[in-house]
Amino acid sequence: MGAGADPSASNSLDVIVIGAGIAGASVAAELSTHVRVLLLEMESQPGYHTTGRSAAIFAPVYGPQPIRALTRASEAFFLTPPSGFTEHAIFSPRKILMIARPDQEETLDALVEECQAETPVEKLTGSRLAEEHPLIRDGYASSAMLDPNGQDIDVHALHQGYLKQFRERGGTLVTSSTVEGLSKGGDNWTVRAGGQTYRAAKVVNAAGAWAEDIGQMAGAETIRLVPKRRTALMIASPSPQQTDPLPLTVDIDEDFYLKPDAGRLLISPANEDPSPPCDAQPEELDIAYCIDRIERAFDLSVRRIDNKWAGLRSFVGDKCPVAGFSGQVDGFYWLAGQGGYGIQTAPALSRFAAAQVLGNPVPTDILDQGLDPADLAVVRLKDLVS
Repeated sequence: MGAGADPSASNSLDVIVIGAGIAGASVAAELSTHVRVLLLEMESQPGYHTTGRSAAIFAPVYGPQPIRALTRASEAFFLTPPSGFTEHAIFSPRKILMIARPDQEETLDALVEECQAETPVEKLTGSRLAEEHPLIRDGYASSAMLDPNGQDIDVHALHQGYLKQFRERGGTLVTSSTVEGLSKGGDNWTVRAGGQTYRAAKVVNAAGAWAEDIGQMAGAETIRLVPKRRTALMIASPSPQQTDPLPLTVDIDEDFYLKPDAGRLLISPANEDPSPPCDAQPEELDIAYCIDRIERAFDLSVRRIDNKWAGLRSFVGDKCPVAGFSGQVDGFYWLAGQGGYGIQTAPALSRFAAAQVLGNPVPTDILDQGLDPADLAVVRLKDLVS
């Protein structure tokens, strides 16, 4: 438990945030500047599930338009974090290469046209493509889109920075505290978790893969959130000195990706297999798919797997986050469905959510990136889930 007033006192809290992954930690840090916040985490340490298993990249060209807007609005924070936020740089340069076979060329061209209006990207073919990524197997890819502005994100530094901010601002973190009950009475929510009872005027549901369960417990609407398992493997590099500078390389239809990682190669089949909320583990079939796709696309032979894991990325129907108050129960705020974009959008999305929870205008620098708050609102889901 972190510092702060007794969180079980009936009138000591303004907001209870459920879930201490990157979504919960970041919004709790933003809120704690203004109000008294309790952050509840069911595991013994924050970030055990999706946040701690993320191979995060800052990719301005990645995801639907609202995600790209939130990503652009997050860049300034990543480049210049607040004083004392972390001792380490959060960013390190990593180009992003979206590759296409001849039969995928049309998809690639459409993405290039869409992204050129937002960020400088370049279409590569022939020798220029081979020069950018010499491991791509001859004859496999006919073209690619290069984004020179990608960055690796130090997820641990980002997550711990937000938790440090939260504690310094007087917030209280309680771990090993699974929510057992959630009810609204009068002006306050009552949350039973880990054998304790807490009360606050507002609840923020940042429970990741468990967010739908928390919503149902609160009597909120369903958002049809689907956790999806993604598998990742770490393999040896044929030559770390040659591969370390290579871009993150993603199939244009997202059937695989390959990313240099500290002298090795992180590979994934980019699978999205529906799963119940759980401690996800890699499955042998996903591993086989991954190796097959990587060996087809790259001049690599996977002889040994150094490490393997899986994580859950949770989506609603349009693959955009749900950030907004419930239309069914007062004071219950959804912050869910970040999918694979939660790390790169966290600085902007946490400020967006904190503003709404506090009843303040959305920061103009976020809106200036082309974000329409209606694209994140709960009400939009009626058209997706009916």
